[in-house]
Amino acid sequence: MMTNAVKEKLKKGEPALGALVGMYAPDLVEMIGYAGFDFVLIDNEHGAFSQREIEQMIRAAELAAIVPIVRVSYDPSDIQKALDLGAKGIQVPMVNTREEAEKVVKRAKFPPIGQRGAAFITRSARFGIDGGKLYLDAADEQTLIIVHIETPEAVANFAEIVTVPGVDAAFIGPTDLSISLGYKEAGASHPEFQQVMQRLYETARELNVPLGNIATSAAGVRDELGRGTSLVAVVTTSVIMASLSQVAGARDASK
Repeated sequence: MMTNAVKEKLKKGEPALGALVGMYAPDLVEMIGYAGFDFVLIDNEHGAFSQREIEQMIRAAELAAIVPIVRVSYDPSDIQKALDLGAKGIQVPMVNTREEAEKVVKRAKFPPIGQRGAAFITRSARFGIDGGKLYLDAADEQTLIIVHIETPEAVANFAEIVTVPGVDAAFIGPTDLSISLGYKEAGASHPEFQQVMQRLYETARELNVPLGNIATSAAGVRDELGRGTSLVAVVTTSVIMASLSQVAGARDASK
């Protein structure tokens, strides 16, 4: 199993840049890789993917030499399926307690650490070429486990969640978190919400835990990196829509 480049970056304290993709578009994944991103975050929480489509997205990421990470659905079996298909990491939504984080780790790692079912005929084991202790240990070591912080309960339990052995990073869900905190109109821009974010960043630094967040533009990426975000995921739909709107605006400007 190849080294997980994103996990290595986080261990060294280096940031990683990725792109969140919620539509079936292997060509887009390739372009993201060729553009110089570190990872693609395949969104199977909000996206509508079949298992075969996730596999093709992962294959495109491998072709373009970037790390495929799957944001899994709420189906507990989705963690194992994503990893068996070849995902090098998982991002699990709505992790609210230490116990839930422990369950995530158990589903993602093989015994004796966890309870992930072992099969050497899967794509992740190169359909039987890999196997045995070497494969099992490498998979446990290289798989990146990210928990999603999206509720007031998760904020209250943040330190307990992110210190679970096996959890590699936490990722803030600013939309869900701001809504669940009651800031439906101002959203993530509300000053009180930004104070919550600041406390999360301070706690993450104290605990030496990598923290992730989304961005919607190049300026947003610079802002996130400037405040110490370790995993920055650009929302591809936002970038594409902004570019399309700019091009369409050129028509109106020429009148």
